[in-house]
Parts: sequence; C-alpha cells; structure tokens
Amino acid sequence: MVLFVLAYLGGVLTILSPCILPILPFTFARADQPFRKNGLPLLLSMAVTFAAVASLAVTGGAWLVRANQYGRIAALVIFALLGLTLLWEGLAERLSRPFVQLGSRLTRTASSDGGGGISKSLLLGVATGLLWAPCAGPILGLILTGSALQGANVHTSLLLLAYAVGAVTSLAAALLLGERVFAAMKRSLGTEAWIRRILGVLVLVGVAAVALGLDRGILTKLSYASTSSVEQKLLDRFHPRAQSVSQTQSGQQASLINLPATALSGATDWINSPPLTLDQLKGKVVLIDFWTYSCINCLRTLPYIEAWQAKYKDSGLVVIGVHTPEFPFERDLSNVQKAVRDLGVKYPVALDNNYAIWTAFNNEYWPAHYFIDVNGKVRHEHFGEGEYDKSEEWIQQLLRERNGGEALPGGIVSVHAGGAEAAPDMHDVNSPETYIGYERAEHFASPGGIKQDAAHLYRLPGHLGLDEWGLAGKWIDHDQTAVLASPRGQIAFCFHARDLHLVLGPTADGKPVRYRVTIDGHAPGENHGVDTDSQGNGTVTEHRLYQLIRQKDAVENHVFKIEFLDPGVQAFAFTFG
Repeated sequence: MVLFVLAYLGGVLTILSPCILPILPFTFARADQPFRKNGLPLLLSMAVTFAAVASLAVTGGAWLVRANQYGRIAALVIFALLGLTLLWEGLAERLSRPFVQLGSRLTRTASSDGGGGISKSLLLGVATGLLWAPCAGPILGLILTGSALQGANVHTSLLLLAYAVGAVTSLAAALLLGERVFAAMKRSLGTEAWIRRILGVLVLVGVAAVALGLDRGILTKLSYASTSSVEQKLLDRFHPRAQSVSQTQSGQQASLINLPATALSGATDWINSPPLTLDQLKGKVVLIDFWTYSCINCLRTLPYIEAWQAKYKDSGLVVIGVHTPEFPFERDLSNVQKAVRDLGVKYPVALDNNYAIWTAFNNEYWPAHYFIDVNGKVRHEHFGEGEYDKSEEWIQQLLRERNGGEALPGGIVSVHAGGAEAAPDMHDVNSPETYIGYERAEHFASPGGIKQDAAHLYRLPGHLGLDEWGLAGKWIDHDQTAVLASPRGQIAFCFHARDLHLVLGPTADGKPVRYRVTIDGHAPGENHGVDTDSQGNGTVTEHRLYQLIRQKDAVENHVFKIEFLDPGVQAFAFTFG
C-alpha cells in the first residue's frame, strides 16, 4: 500500500517538473472545451495508455522499443495535424477530406473548428499517453526496476496506473483552472481565433521538441534538478537505495539483531546445497555474504570468504553466499551456476532474485557481510572491501564462544589472488564506478547527450576530461545497458586507475562479439588485462565482468577505447581497481 501511495504522489509531482512540458500544449489545446466531455476523457485515456505502454515496456524486448518508436511517430503526426488545423481553418478543411472519405467522424471533427465530443478526446488522450510514456522520475524508475527484479505482473501495472492517475489529478486541476482562464479571456477580449492560433503554435512547438528528443534530454535533466529531490526523499524514507562499495562503510559490532526465522526462505533457488533455514543453522556460526557475480568489489572479497570457509568449516562455520542481482542477466540461474563453478565457490549460494533475503536483513550494499552467532543473532557486520583481519577475528570470537575455548586453526589467512579478484590499488583509483545505461549514467560527453531507448548515431568528443566517457557508432541506450546496433561501435573513457573492467554481454541470441582495446591510441602491450591479449584483442562470450586493462606502468590519466567489431554487444558498467 505504501508503494501505491508513493506512486500516486510521484505522479502528482509530475506537474511541477519540466518533463511534463511537452504534454501541456496538447492538453491545454482543449482547455476551452467543457471539462466533462473533453478534458476528463482525454486525461483518463492518457493515463490508461501510459500505464499500458509502460507495462508493455517492462515485458517487451527490442521489438517493443521499435513499436513504441512507431507509436511516438504516429502521435507526433496526430498532434502536428492538430496544431495546423488550429492555425488555419482552410487547411483544416483540406486535411479533413481524406478522413471524411474514410468515414472517420473523429478526425473530421478534429480538423474542423476545435469542437468535438468524448471520442475525439479519448483519441487525443491515447496519443498524449504515447508521448508521455518516456517522462519518468525516480518513483517511476523504482516501479520499473522492481518489475525487472520480480517479473512483470498485475501489481506492476496497477502501480503504473497509480502513477498515471497522480499525474492526471494535477493536470485535471490545471486544466479546470485553464478552462476558467480561457472563458474569461473570451468574454473580455473576444479573441477566440487568436487563442486558437496561439494554441496551434504551442502544439507545433511541442511536436518539434518531442521530435528532436528535447522532452527526453534537456527537459528530463531539468526535471531531475527540480522535482526528483522531492521524490527521492519519499523513496529514501520507505525504500533505501542499494549500492556497491569498495571501501569499508561499517566495520563495527552490530546490536544483536534478531532475524526472522524465515530470513532465508525467500531464496528462489539454491546452488551447492538444498534449501537452508536459520533454524537449521542454530548452533553454528554463520557468515552471510551478499554478493553478485559481476560486482568487482564482491569478486575481490571472494578469495577471503573461500579461505575462511575452508579453514573454519570443521570448527562450526557455515558460509552462505546470498546472490542478489544488480543487472537482469544476473537473475538467470544458469548464468549464476556457471559463475559459481568458474569462481570455484564451494559453499551454499542462495539466489535472492526477489530481494526477499536482502529485505529481511535490511541490507543496502554489495558486498555486505553479516556474522551470526549460535543463537541466530547478528553480532557483527561489515560493508565493502577491506578489514579482512578484523572480520576473521570476529569469526574466531564467535567460534570460541561456540566451542567453549576449544583450540582453533591458528593465524590469519593470507590471500594472493589474481585476475579480477586481485586486491585493488586504492591509492591510485581516482575513477568511480560508471554506468552506461541512462538511468544512472554520469559524465557522458558525446555531443547531444544520451538518447533514451532509441537508436542513435553517436560520435566521440574531441577531448575527454578525467572520468568522462562517450560512444561512437549506432547504439540504443536503455535504462541499464547500451546495445550496439551496428558493427564498429566504440566506447571511450578517460580514467585514472591501475585496472579497468567493463561488464559486458554477447548479443541477445548469445552470439560472441569480437573487440579490440587501445590505451591512448596504442595496443595495451604488457598493460593488457586477463580478458585481452597484448594487441588488445578479445571476445565477449557471456554476461560477466571483463578485465580489459591491468597496468604495469606508473598509473596516470589515460584514454581507454574499446571497438566492437560485431554488432549486438551489451555494455553495462565500468569499474576500476
């Protein structure tokens, strides 16, 4: 119920955001008509259309993106015709002739004097809903993200409808006020024709703004600067944001947290073990590790967790890896099973695709470690990498309590990992984790900005500042990933770190994608990562994190570039070490 209220409030706040500006001219174009027969049907059909399109967007694939683009084009045509008919009555008559021949009463009315009934308003509401669908704030992002994690369902559609109804509520209030304003202007000035022409100009300006992508570019950025802070405060109150951390966020003793007995029951699958419960584990010391297999911070903690499991399993330690996905491909059981095999993980792994275990622990981070005593109480917790000696001392403390002072294996584990699991050089990591999908993208430098969910021909900027990145070639940038729509596409990043990693996936149908990496325009040589050779060549064969650069030379600012020789690659996020 709380999420429904948040969705409704998020929709209400939409009227305060410049993101709604492209919709207003089309809505107010009928503000001089009776609200019950014109404004209300338009708004209701707009809300239903928006909820339907957004629901389909959750479940569809690339074909739906294309269909949505066609829908937007059709909506633009409708509104362009509406704007022209508002400007010139003579043109309206000429444009109406083909529709009259087809017997379309709605379009005949739409192209006449601006009047019309409920049917016309419903039609215009459908078109407005198609245009409004890309206008999303943080709360709508939460709804779509939740659907991606849990699968599309009726609950998601109802949440989207609640969001749309919230926006309709505020638009209805504005439209009712607009009706009174128009009536007053007519009475005092007698300028109905002038008003119609102004509305026609506004409609055409709105069409041009939407066609040029301003509704999803400049206006979206403005909306984030205005209302998203209010929405985000609502979200943070009820739904804290998760994040991956590379350094310690908390390394202190927890206050004897009592977990529900069902804390592990939300797992969607188990690997290396039958399903386990906290009741079954009473009398054992339990280490819960929240991780996900494409998270570089999680990968770098794995060697220590595996070493603790091997060292203390005979003394009563049970390690459980809770795999809570960040990206959609990490929800696939076969992907996680392969990652577990490849990484050599021997202890039980619970798949937490619905975030049920995550929620039971009130967790917010990858990686996160919870140390549970024999009574099932969380005694210690640690978020992020580092402080491994202290974590092992906590394990020893809880085991000594369990075993009544019985001798434990001595010393502290010594780990020397290689590849992506090797410890980072934090003194030289000056570049942050950077997402390529528009939902969390920052420091994007290609001219024109990101075009959301639409194929676009990008080019690299002439110069990249530190931590700036760009695309070249035809890409479709989605909320969490960018997909290359043609061969020879590129991604460039100006970074400062020893290691550079990129989370990648092959084509949608699993075909491998070849790539070539350069540093400052040259082959990496001995500075290549484990997933490239000295000439910078490599192949994307599966969804995972790829280590592309590991510098042997002194760490300085460098421009990294990767060129994909084949189309269809999926790029998710950069990480550094």
